[in-house]
Amino acid sequence: MIKFKKAFFVIIFLFCVCRTQTVVGQKINRFNKNHERTGIWKKYYPNKRIRYLGQFKKGKEIGVFKFYDASSSEVPVIIKTYYNNSDAVFAQFFTVEGTIKTEGFLEDKNRVGVWKYFNRNGKIMSTENYENGVLHGDQFVYYPNGQTTAVSKYKNGRLEGVSSKYSSKGILIEEITYAHDIPNGEAKYYELNGNLKETGSYKDGKRIGTWYFYLDGKLAPEQNKNKRTNQGFKNN
Repeated sequence: MIKFKKAFFVIIFLFCVCRTQTVVGQKINRFNKNHERTGIWKKYYPNKRIRYLGQFKKGKEIGVFKFYDASSSEVPVIIKTYYNNSDAVFAQFFTVEGTIKTEGFLEDKNRVGVWKYFNRNGKIMSTENYENGVLHGDQFVYYPNGQTTAVSKYKNGRLEGVSSKYSSKGILIEEITYAHDIPNGEAKYYELNGNLKETGSYKDGKRIGTWYFYLDGKLAPEQNKNKRTNQGFKNN
């Protein structure tokens, strides 16, 4: 009688385990009647590590999706957040150790709006503005201490307008006017103490006209004015 009871409970236990596994299996990687992905989906690499984990509704991603590198399933290397009433997707990219690298919004897989980039310590390194996947607007670059090192303007992926550079103490050291990604227009260079060092103009990346040079912030003697006229931009 005792053996019969033990056997009975073993059968019931195995039945419950199988039933539970079946129910769990039904809750992931499902399709609805229209053969659209629905509910929780979890996929694996051939080496059995997790590839991605997320949720679908009527074939469309919703909520948070986590993507993993084939070498590790400990932390995701990409996290994407999908929204019900928007085509925009908030994306974050990480190292395999879990340190944030960059983040921003995607539309149709194109970068849009402000994107942030981070250094290895997770501190902000730069920000850029995009339209339809192309740089358009202000770009800011930062020193490790958070101080701004450069500010540039882009139009349709090219430098356009005044680009400025700063010392680690926030002192302006360079201002160059760009057009079509090439220096075109007025340029100013400064000493690390903020004093003006030289001014002039560029055309198609080359120095033109008269350039003025300064010592201790004051205009240098006349013989130095034309010293570097018509030199290429790279020779600065």
